[in-house]
Amino acid sequence: MTLSTHELVITAKPGRKRRLPGDPGRPLTASLASSAASRVVFSTLLVVWFALPLLPLALWAFADRWSYPAIAPTSWGLEGVRAAIASGGPSAFGRSLTLGLIVAIVATAIGALAARGLVAGWAPFPKTLTVLLFAPVAIPPFAMVMGTNVMLLRAHVPASLGVMLVLVAVAAPYTTFVLRTAYAAHDLGFEEAARVLGASRLQVLRRVHLPLMAPALTRAAFLAFLVGWSDYIVTLIIGGGQFVTLPMITVSLAAGIGNDSVVALLSLTATIPPLMLVILLACTGSRNRP
Repeated sequence: MTLSTHELVITAKPGRKRRLPGDPGRPLTASLASSAASRVVFSTLLVVWFALPLLPLALWAFADRWSYPAIAPTSWGLEGVRAAIASGGPSAFGRSLTLGLIVAIVATAIGALAARGLVAGWAPFPKTLTVLLFAPVAIPPFAMVMGTNVMLLRAHVPASLGVMLVLVAVAAPYTTFVLRTAYAAHDLGFEEAARVLGASRLQVLRRVHLPLMAPALTRAAFLAFLVGWSDYIVTLIIGGGQFVTLPMITVSLAAGIGNDSVVALLSLTATIPPLMLVILLACTGSRNRP
């Protein structure tokens, strides 16, 4: 068998470097350095792309006055901070955070059960179950919320509980889709081997299943958290004004005049939890990468 000049050249002699396929004159170390530099440049451009729209918000949040045509605020101060506190921003932030976490936990658990049942084939009526799970995505949100609101009111369901239930139903299709793909590639042989070696079902779940599925479960929980954290329509209609969250306060203040600084501050605050979760996901992914 004859090797072409474009095949990988590897030698055991000291002082010789490995070379890439199709580029016999380029050392492997140079290629790795170029790839690392490309990733750094791409990551930097991506950060700038997402951070650039936040710059005006950061300026407005601490600007007491910003008149046209000045390119920077003409008067700085903390009026936005005081207005945000007076309007109930901290308590609304806490409600939104609690809502997002509850939706993430419950929707991820439902998505995991549904995804594993659909992939393994033990879920009853898989086609009907798939249609029911993905129905909230196909139905227009306003129509779904209006119909659900009537049912919840007649059932005397508390406003906060109703908001959580509806948002879980909205987030479940996303978690099911993400986890269904992950379970399709999941090897059950690891769990079967653990059972053969004497591990209980709980031990298999804690020490085998969850560690293997942790990346997919984290991604699904992140999507579900975004649904609960950023929702406005469901919280407004189902909550009936009794369950006030950060998006509701931000929209109500944005409808007024002269609230630029407080709206900018609340909008900037709304980006903090998702941004922290993205950083956490990136750090977790880099640690788990071989």
